[in-house]
Amino acid sequence: MRNYRSSWLEWAVIAAAAAGVPAFLAPRLALAQNSNEVVASVDGEPITERDVEQFAARNGNPISTDDFADSPEARAALKALIDDQLLQQERKKYVDKVDESQVDKYIEQIRSEQHMSDAQFRAALQSHGISYEDFRKKARDQLINTEMVQSEVLEKIQVSDADIKAFYDAHKNDFTIKQERLRLAQILVAVPPNATQQQVAIAEQKANGIRLQAVKGIDFNQLAEKYSDDDSKARGGELGWFAPDEINDQILAGARNLKPGDISPVIRTKYGFHIVKLEDHDVPGPRPLADVKEQIRHELQDEQADAQIKKWAETELIKKHYVETLYKLY
Repeated sequence: MRNYRSSWLEWAVIAAAAAGVPAFLAPRLALAQNSNEVVASVDGEPITERDVEQFAARNGNPISTDDFADSPEARAALKALIDDQLLQQERKKYVDKVDESQVDKYIEQIRSEQHMSDAQFRAALQSHGISYEDFRKKARDQLINTEMVQSEVLEKIQVSDADIKAFYDAHKNDFTIKQERLRLAQILVAVPPNATQQQVAIAEQKANGIRLQAVKGIDFNQLAEKYSDDDSKARGGELGWFAPDEINDQILAGARNLKPGDISPVIRTKYGFHIVKLEDHDVPGPRPLADVKEQIRHELQDEQADAQIKKWAETELIKKHYVETLYKLY
């Protein structure tokens, strides 16, 4: 059977900020014309065949309701839409549990994970046709859903250390790094090809001053935006992932022995003076269980959460509402 509900944690940060929201976050579909056959109702509100078609299409599983009575896919979509509306009703209880400071913190976390300044983040949203106000509303809705799921579902899910160890042992290949890679960011203080000694000295002094700010905890991305002479300044200095043989020898020597999050000494190349931040480092070999334990815990929670949300809607929520259907679904 097709899955008509996305994972409750799914959240496409920029390119699909609206589409990545769980099904029960989306606004209720407009009712179709009265000529459409009503196939169910929730608390007296009708659900038509057209509603089901639109819901299924929006979730990436288009169906035809020409022969609704004999279509397992159509019935599955109808059942998912009913669950969706039950969850919509339930989430109203959690609206007041999310305040604006929580929304601010959540958006800041998303922005930080994307290694963007506030201005870059807003520009990225705009480039995808999403206003900051709309994104903020989506973020608030997501937090409301998280509150609901946390309270009603996640608190009842238990993932033991034994479960985590069993999953790790069964999927060791998934936690084994095959190739060394480094994720880097940099600030470049450029030096002209025919620079005088004085120009070189001034550039080096400037680079040392910038590095000192970074080491003291000033945001590296903001420093890159302000001072870097490299094109990467538009991305807050972010360069991305590289294999060792793709990195300039001097920069590799200065970055390879750093720990993720560390700032390199000032590195001189023919381009000028570089301050490099090692964002992440994949070292070949199995990742220790301790390093991936929380990742596995969340993955197992997510797997159980989808099933538990469905069960919660179909066994508990349905008892709180008046649901009628033309077909046997439950």
